Amino acid sequence: MLEKQRHQLLLDILDEQQFASVNDLSTQLNASEATIRRDITKLAKHEQLRKIRGGAEVLHGSERRSRRPQLSGTAFLAAKEQRADVKRLLAKEAVKFCEDGEFIIINGGSSTYMMREFLAERHLNVLTNSFVLAQELVETSDNQITLPGGELYRKQGIILSAFENDTIQYYQASKMFMGTPGIGKFGVMESDPLLIQTEQKLKKQADQLIVLADSTKLGKRSNFILCPLSEVDVLITDSEADPALVKYFENENIQVILVDVNQAD
Repeated sequence: MLEKQRHQLLLDILDEQQFASVNDLSTQLNASEATIRRDITKLAKHEQLRKIRGGAEVLHGSERRSRRPQLSGTAFLAAKEQRADVKRLLAKEAVKFCEDGEFIIINGGSSTYMMREFLAERHLNVLTNSFVLAQELVETSDNQITLPGGELYRKQGIILSAFENDTIQYYQASKMFMGTPGIGKFGVMESDPLLIQTEQKLKKQADQLIVLADSTKLGKRSNFILCPLSEVDVLITDSEADPALVKYFENENIQVILVDVNQAD
């Protein structure tokens, strides 16, 4: 991640949380604490945040320029670097479910973003709310790409619409692919209600829901529930998944695909 990108994401996180410790920022931005401390010092000198003991806090009122609301959740540029080799394997397996000529939906996320590499030689009709994925596919493939209307949320790299009547309702797909911060007995989890609003609209337009979740996401809870397990058709995870959880998902009539992590480079 470039320094400029990291600085922008750091400011976005402060807008969302008001305060963040060096340790928290290090985790969210996938950078060393030494790097985060240097970033805080530099941004404080430019009066873009306030440096405090152990972290940083947002500037309030007239002290800072107005910034638009942010979504809760991990920054895309940081998330895509976490377990990237495993996510790539999950994405490769996911694309095997696609047939040329199909209409599919790809929800924005770090795991589904990895599908770009394997979609390069395919010929599909793709609706995605991922601005970064759409940009890549337009440049590297012959797939037909459709973006919904709405506002671009830079931190997650996705487009969300607050309107019920948008282009999503005119799109019908055979499959929808999505990642998740967690999946367990409560269902498929999500980090922000605005994400849920859009994802539920997308899900209504697809015949099948295919979830990509590496083994660290299994059994993990988040702030909100997107949908129950009864609405999930396929779960693609890795071979380090807890066998008890795999059995639980299979008993819920979910097809579980286990990808061998030893294939990762």
